Amino acid sequence: MFTGIVTEVGNVIAIADKGDKRVTISCAMDPARIAIGASIACSGVCLTVVEKGGVAGEAWFAVDVSGETISRTAPAQWQAGAPINLEPALRLGDELGGHIVTGHVDALGEIASITPEGGSLRVIIAAPPALAPYIAPKGSITVDGVSLTVNEVADQSDGTCHFALNIIPHTAQITTLGQFAPGRQVNLEIDVLARYLQRMQSLSRQA
Repeated sequence: MFTGIVTEVGNVIAIADKGDKRVTISCAMDPARIAIGASIACSGVCLTVVEKGGVAGEAWFAVDVSGETISRTAPAQWQAGAPINLEPALRLGDELGGHIVTGHVDALGEIASITPEGGSLRVIIAAPPALAPYIAPKGSITVDGVSLTVNEVADQSDGTCHFALNIIPHTAQITTLGQFAPGRQVNLEIDVLARYLQRMQSLSRQA
């Protein structure tokens, strides 16, 4: 489990074909504290560490990424040089600073627009119809592994929805969100509580 609070931005430094893709990511973590088999959220995708090396501040770890995972996540993150939002798995006793995040991407969204607003960025993301019922104003959503609060939701005639986010300067600086551009695809994970509420409502309507 994760919280959507990114600890650092790593970079993809190598991609090798081993049946699955073995992706090597640079990071500033202490490799002594990275266990083989540990889970790390990589731009919102929960992946398992299979190799590690380097020293604290100049470390790296490798993960195996299946074709299924690649087909269901933002393609830009699976390229050499791509920046990756990193978050180690939550430990018992850690502060829950964002919201409960599983690291399982529900769907891809697309950046519709980015507008400066004060010192922040107002970002509009288009979400597919399957996710529209789970996105609500003041609710939580994970975008490329970052826990964010939805400001507004505008349902579209084709069943999709556009939702607005406010990206403060700090978030833009310490995550990849400051590098967003219109047309970019992003990993979306809906709030697990919204998922259960929607399921309960659908069952009550059938009763």
